[in-house]
Amino acid sequence: MIALLPIKEHSERIPNKSFKTIDNKPLFSFVIDTLLSSNFISKVAINTDSQKIISEVKKFYPSNSIEFINRPKELIGDFVPMNDIIKYDISQFENNSFIQTHITNPLLKTKTIDKAISFYKNNTYDSIVSVNEHKSRFYDSKHNPINHDGSSNILRTQDLEPLYEENSCFYIFSKDSFTKNGNNRIGNKPFYFTINKLESIDIDYYEDLQLARALYKGDELKK
Repeated sequence: MIALLPIKEHSERIPNKSFKTIDNKPLFSFVIDTLLSSNFISKVAINTDSQKIISEVKKFYPSNSIEFINRPKELIGDFVPMNDIIKYDISQFENNSFIQTHITNPLLKTKTIDKAISFYKNNTYDSIVSVNEHKSRFYDSKHNPINHDGSSNILRTQDLEPLYEENSCFYIFSKDSFTKNGNNRIGNKPFYFTINKLESIDIDYYEDLQLARALYKGDELKK
């Protein structure tokens, strides 16, 4: 299986985000380490628009297990759909199976990825999507109850029907499924794979980075 890892140089909310550090390691290194340690992943393919990123990654990983894909000009920008980038990436390989991840999930563990890939290989789902499970009382934008009736008969939160949040930690799919489903990494028969909430922390804002740094200090979160 090939891991697809898009890394762009520009970041709107955290400038130079890819090079921010946790425990003196650049952010990009955490997911790369996780992927390279997998029992199922043969290659990490980094799609990037930046020679600086290529140079920095090579300093840490002079490895044949990493391949760089230069992003075409038409796919550069903050509003380019990720599925368009994936479509280009998978066209570069003969392989049929892929996992797509992001560098913004530094606490994701190898054993979680391997468990998800093993599940994918041993079942008939056409794709796997990582999610967080929530058992809380939710309301829509008009303050209408979503997963409860809002009455005085309040269910305990543990008795509520769960809601699932796509956390973008990983997507597992085949080239066949991607193409068949209109160039979409989520197929017609996906499985929503629940992962540990701590592992799914996504670095979008500075407070996310601060939280990840604090959590990483716990030995149980290190790879």
